[in-house]
Amino acid sequence: MNLSRIIERHAAFTPHKAALHFEGADTSYAALWQRIEGATTVLLAQGVKPGDRVAYLGLNDPALFDLLFALARIGAILLPLNFRLAPAEHEAILQHAGASLLVADAAYAAAAAQLSDAIGCKPLSTKALGDAAADSTGPLAGTDESPVLLVYTSGTTGKPKGALHTQANLLWNCVISTHAHDFSPADHVLTVLPLFHVGGLCIQTLPALHAGATVTLHARFDPGAWLRDVAARRPTMSLMVPATLRAALAHPDWAPTDFASLKLLNAGSSVIPASQIAAVHAKGVPLCQVYGSTETGPVSIYLRAEDAMAHPGSAGKVGLHVEAKLANPEGVEVPRGQVGEILIRGLNVMHGYWNDADNPSFQDGWFASGDLAYQDDAGFFHVVGRSKDMIISGGENVYPAELENVLADCSDILEAAVVGLEDARWGEAAVAVVVRMPGAQIDAASVMQLFDGRLARFKHPRRIVFVDALPKTALGKVRKTELIKNIS
Repeated sequence: MNLSRIIERHAAFTPHKAALHFEGADTSYAALWQRIEGATTVLLAQGVKPGDRVAYLGLNDPALFDLLFALARIGAILLPLNFRLAPAEHEAILQHAGASLLVADAAYAAAAAQLSDAIGCKPLSTKALGDAAADSTGPLAGTDESPVLLVYTSGTTGKPKGALHTQANLLWNCVISTHAHDFSPADHVLTVLPLFHVGGLCIQTLPALHAGATVTLHARFDPGAWLRDVAARRPTMSLMVPATLRAALAHPDWAPTDFASLKLLNAGSSVIPASQIAAVHAKGVPLCQVYGSTETGPVSIYLRAEDAMAHPGSAGKVGLHVEAKLANPEGVEVPRGQVGEILIRGLNVMHGYWNDADNPSFQDGWFASGDLAYQDDAGFFHVVGRSKDMIISGGENVYPAELENVLADCSDILEAAVVGLEDARWGEAAVAVVVRMPGAQIDAASVMQLFDGRLARFKHPRRIVFVDALPKTALGKVRKTELIKNIS
């Protein structure tokens, strides 16, 4: 089955229902399907063929859905670009992917024109895509096995790689997400994270359309606008990351905003500070979590609403239609209670990396995530960090996430990260890199005291470094490799 059939079928069953709400206007399922048919006509006229890579550069916009589903019909591939990257980074990705067409919104039209000239691909505006009328297109080539989405990883540990997903991968991810969120046509998702990443696109947004629900879409995240739409649009769920949730919590409208419509608030991307979980729970809303990666679709392990209050901080249990295990460096599965690397296998896992068929991340059909976790007696997973971030100090394993959770609870700290640096005595030493809240005067000694009585002495940082800001990816993950270079 072609991925676009999702919209075609809902257009037949509920033609007048709002599929998308954007900048004050609704797009019904019938209208969305008409837009997709029109976009298909435009893309075919541009010479797009099965297997071609078509890039999108712009903010969140309904045009991205027109493009995705039209490319699915043709059997071609969407390459969403992170608009926050530098032109040289965009150029490298476009060249690596071999993009033949670059679609851009008005804000990025000039940048797209320069990129198109540099790499020799055609430019196209989202307006040209959306203004087209449907024409007779004949039989279309897209199938379950057709690659449809090429997403480049955020590159926290090295050079970005292109994760290639088939239409079947995205459909199965929708099925798995339906169980994670108990999706139904009555749901209403408020989407504010960027759609150029599988988090914003695939955790709730595509699954909501798969379910026949409604999506309210923001061009980009703004904490005040998010809080206003929670109150005014009455969504049933939304997805955040620690950085956006922190901004919402700090906004003056957090306290008076009515959260009663939300059956859950989801969070992902990295370990969620305990203080953020408590703040959401205090609103009477379960803070659920989703664990996954660009390569896994991403929905793989998740904490459902009925478990969230009793298991705060857990990533949840292995998802429907997914296999997961924890393994030691030799690939041997570890028993419950012991830390191991998360390995994932399932129909949601990517087809592979673009032009990198022999990448060692796959081990006998399992995707090796690089993330470390343990599983408790009840089967819940607890992520403790990335294997490359783990610090071995004096022969003991120190997981930065444990220290970062302590720092996140301090009202004088805006944000912080913990990294390991070489140390003549300990081999490696934990270093806490701290950004003070505006106006805060906290010093290194006071930061050190935060760990007293909360973590074993060997886990305490050996040094505190204050900086103005942490280098981050688009989804708010700290670029620790860059951070280490900056403070070494």
